Amino acid sequence: MIEPHAPAPPGAPPSRGSPARLPVRPDTGRFLVLTCVFVCAACGLVYELELVALASYLMGDSVTQASVVLSVMVFAMGLGSLAAKRLRRFAAAGFGALEIGLALIGGSSAMALYAVFAWTGDWGGLWADGPRVLLVAFSLAIGLLIGAEVPLLMELIQRVRRQDAGGAVADLFAADYVGALVGGLAFPFLLLPFFGQLTSSLLTGAVNVIAGGALVLGLFRRDVSRRARWLLLIAGLTVLGILGSAAVLVDDFERSARQALYGADVRVAVRTGVQEVVLTGGTGGRPLDLYLDGRLRVAGQDERLYHQALVQPAMTGRHTRVLVLGGGDGLAAREVLTHPGVHRVDVVERDPGLVRLARTDPALSRLNAHVYDDPRVRVAVADAFHWLREAPAASYDVVIADLPDPGITDSTKLYSQEFYGLARRALAPGGRLVVHGGPVATRARAFWTVETTVRAAGLRTVPYRVTGDAGRAVHAPRDWGFVLAAAAARPALRLDSHGGAASGALTEEGLAADARAVERTRVAGLRASTLVHPRY
Repeated sequence: MIEPHAPAPPGAPPSRGSPARLPVRPDTGRFLVLTCVFVCAACGLVYELELVALASYLMGDSVTQASVVLSVMVFAMGLGSLAAKRLRRFAAAGFGALEIGLALIGGSSAMALYAVFAWTGDWGGLWADGPRVLLVAFSLAIGLLIGAEVPLLMELIQRVRRQDAGGAVADLFAADYVGALVGGLAFPFLLLPFFGQLTSSLLTGAVNVIAGGALVLGLFRRDVSRRARWLLLIAGLTVLGILGSAAVLVDDFERSARQALYGADVRVAVRTGVQEVVLTGGTGGRPLDLYLDGRLRVAGQDERLYHQALVQPAMTGRHTRVLVLGGGDGLAAREVLTHPGVHRVDVVERDPGLVRLARTDPALSRLNAHVYDDPRVRVAVADAFHWLREAPAASYDVVIADLPDPGITDSTKLYSQEFYGLARRALAPGGRLVVHGGPVATRARAFWTVETTVRAAGLRTVPYRVTGDAGRAVHAPRDWGFVLAAAAARPALRLDSHGGAASGALTEEGLAADARAVERTRVAGLRASTLVHPRY
């Protein structure tokens, strides 16, 4: 039974617990409040996922970034709920102000993170801790505002129709959780594929401010003073204008940010559905650089040194059948085909868009010597781990793992003991495996964990590295570490005189010297990385 209350004076906020003066029936009003809860919950989860996705793309290590965002945001939601207790008397106006602030901060968060990353370089110097500071700041602010929504919405739904607290909580959280489900599914399957990270966050902010404004200025307008209504309307329209202007300019912003990040000669920038692929240079005598999700994978003049060091030592023996895991750019396959006696090269690449570029882009296909036109080269679009599980035993003389660095969480399973066990099973008697283990100088622990993990799979190893031109590109690593391995006996680190390295920068003396140098960086006491206990 609703207890009678004295009507509030015109323009004064209603007292706590008094029924709202609604323009609709209470049942309709309750439905509209729960609909707003649903929409706001969906928007809130999209903001969380946007921060996780962009932080993982810019900084790597998606597990760490997800942990930072979610833990800070949940903590901040608790603080926001406590802080909102003081706003319950002004629940309608307070909720409207919260949604305007949340739309502005959440909607612009992805663009702000990307802008700081693009225009401050590689997070060095003054900005050494910039990414995590900015990530934590956005997570904290968004979490505070999301947390403050719940007490105010609880107050509003009780003003619509008084009911027992347990029933009101159940209704509120049911709408909240269903909205979170819809937002969580919409982000990877609708927003990212059709709008991209920046536009999807701006669009989410617009939906957020419209939903909050419609609820407050429509359903609860009689509970808000005339002055507050005008302030909320002006602020909401201003935020919509900011978000709309940013959406109109987002393409120009992305182009400018890419030029700041990759240089002025960006030729190709596409999102393939698996990753973002950027090609710079390759014309007018400028070296071609290939970036995958912002990380330099092919570095101009250093490219040939890297791929020769990866491929050539593994080809000193029988090499009739060769498997390349990753390497969709075709450059590792190019080095394989410099050896006579190669009958078949299987390239297993998860990104068909990268393979398509390697076939069709004039500069990249010229660099890989048009390997995909060679009938000996066959491409399988698949995850390397799952593909190896189905590969016949003892089917390859050489297995080349040209994969991203092990520190990138998405590729950690491809540097596990289980993965190397599958690779060992695919090796023919006397076969050799070579693994790119990342930079030694800056990530020695990760590199030696790779070597330890290969040995744990029952293979005998020879670690080595080569050093590139660190001064040519600030994004390039100073060196690359590799692990050459075989099952029966420790392989010899040498070069085949018939291979492409014969006329390249690699020499057996240089490799031997680098192998001795890399041994001096060995980190003792490391344990193998497994699927259930990744150690990178």
